[in-house]
Amino acid sequence: MKIGIASDHRGYPLKEQIIKELQKENYEVVDYGTNSEESTDYPDYGILLGEKVRDKEVTYGVAICGSGIGISIACNKVKGIRCAKVSTPEEAKVTRIDNNSNIVAFGEKTTLEEALHIIKVFINTDFSEEEKHHRRVNKIIAYEENN
Repeated sequence: MKIGIASDHRGYPLKEQIIKELQKENYEVVDYGTNSEESTDYPDYGILLGEKVRDKEVTYGVAICGSGIGISIACNKVKGIRCAKVSTPEEAKVTRIDNNSNIVAFGEKTTLEEALHIIKVFINTDFSEEEKHHRRVNKIIAYEENN
């Protein structure tokens, strides 16, 4: 499984720590930037990450900015992306089960330990088999196809 990760300058320090820790655990991680703490624009990296997940170059994405909100909005502008800004491992689990989200986002103030827990819960939780969840996600997909 390949995990794509992207951040703006505010998320950069946490992104770098996450990459090192995931690689230590033999996860394949693809870094889509940014590559420093020099001011940059989160849409550039959120949209790029969304495109890489959409194109199946990576299985899941991790997005980080100051709050996690801006970069999640940017990711969600890419057709086929369902990015959820989460604050807890429970939210990461629920968004996979209910929404089949393919990118998880959080803010720069998330601790490394919490971020790693969120990521692992997210990538190890399967989409629900319940019809209601498939029906709801399919409505989102149908809207994207027609607009």
